[in-house]
Amino acid sequence: MFTGLVTAVGQVRQVRQTDTGLELTIACPYEGLTTGESIAVDGACLTVQELPPGAFGIHVIRTSLDRTRFGEYREGQQVNLERALRVGDRLGGHMVQGHVDGVGIVERVSPREDARLLDIRVPPEVAGISVPLGSVTVDGVSLTINAVPTPGTVQISLIPFTLQHTTLGERRAGDGVHLEGDAMGKYVKALMRSDK
Repeated sequence: MFTGLVTAVGQVRQVRQTDTGLELTIACPYEGLTTGESIAVDGACLTVQELPPGAFGIHVIRTSLDRTRFGEYREGQQVNLERALRVGDRLGGHMVQGHVDGVGIVERVSPREDARLLDIRVPPEVAGISVPLGSVTVDGVSLTINAVPTPGTVQISLIPFTLQHTTLGERRAGDGVHLEGDAMGKYVKALMRSDK
């Protein structure tokens, strides 16, 4: 479980294709990492399998490759990181599972006073649970949906702190982003379906 508050920006040190998926080595500033612990990498919960100096290694299985953009990652790429919650941690974002629902496409980036607005085309499973002032996770960052400009599109507003401390400041029109819809919305939608 995560909150969507990015605690570090890491860098992909190595990318290795394997018969069973993809292995990434990510440089990061975290201390005290252990094998078997979970880290959200651009919003996807992945398991630490090895600990080279100043980095951690993860394996991305085929199922995850099918619903993420990890297959496009290259050495030198920056990624948003968050370690899993511990009991007693502050919940400053929203409850994030680290389960990427799909890839969205940035349609428009526009400045607005002291913020930057991103309009993102989202897949149907995310669109169906997206409401103004609801929550969405974009590349691992907990954000509030500013508006729903058109069906299938959500608009988020990035404040200067988010632009400076995550990779979202690099996003341009046409870029793909990992999306996780609000967990409560998923449960409500499932309950409504089960009543029919």
